[in-house]
Amino acid sequence: MPSISNQPHLVAFDLDDTLAPSKSPLDPSMAERLTALLDVVPVCVISGGQFGQFSKQVIDRLTDASPSALERLHLMPTCGTQYYRFVDGAWTKVYAQDLSDDEKAQALAAVESEARRLGYWEENTWGAILEDRGSQITFSALGQSAPIDRKAAWDPTGEKKNTLRAAVQELLPGLEVRSGGSTSVDITRRGIDKAYGIGRLSELTGIRLTEMLFIGDRLDPDGNDYPVLALGVPTLAVTGWEHTVDVLDELIPQLTPQRS
Repeated sequence: MPSISNQPHLVAFDLDDTLAPSKSPLDPSMAERLTALLDVVPVCVISGGQFGQFSKQVIDRLTDASPSALERLHLMPTCGTQYYRFVDGAWTKVYAQDLSDDEKAQALAAVESEARRLGYWEENTWGAILEDRGSQITFSALGQSAPIDRKAAWDPTGEKKNTLRAAVQELLPGLEVRSGGSTSVDITRRGIDKAYGIGRLSELTGIRLTEMLFIGDRLDPDGNDYPVLALGVPTLAVTGWEHTVDVLDELIPQLTPQRS
């Protein structure tokens, strides 16, 4: 990783396959580095999972982080449609852009009908295929708890997800449909994606977009991290959580502590 000419005042991350394997808790080595990073700059995690997933994957693993360090951690579940901060010793919801009951019903019907039409609706799964996350409807082809190797094998090129995303978007012009994790498609309100979340984060913290650094594994045009790149935030692409560990080993020594 090249030296950083403009030091970021905040480092933001995707979660699955950037900080941890899909739906899995942080490895101890990653937890150690995130804790060290929180000692020098504020950190944001933004991903498609709901807050309960963030708790299992991230919060529960940061056992060595002090309360003051956790106060510097910004959590944005469901692609930034929700925002949580650690306030007075507890995680507190700052906002949530929840879908209406009608929007949820339309989204659930559209993604199921198109998945069945395209032959992507699996009968043997690990958990629910469809999930109502309040501010986001998520389709997970193999279920939320599918083994990582099965997820990787289901759609290695991303063609299935992209085909399904495009088909569902045609039926839901008033909503936003994006490719999510390895087997998922996420549906939110129109214009509400990771760019929205990072933009709101900038407004609420006073940290300019150009003063941030975003690290993710899906910065390609079809990926759900791409809107952050298109927003103009400095970005760094990684190939997996082990790569992110190496990046942080180089990044952290370059940083000067920032006030949050």
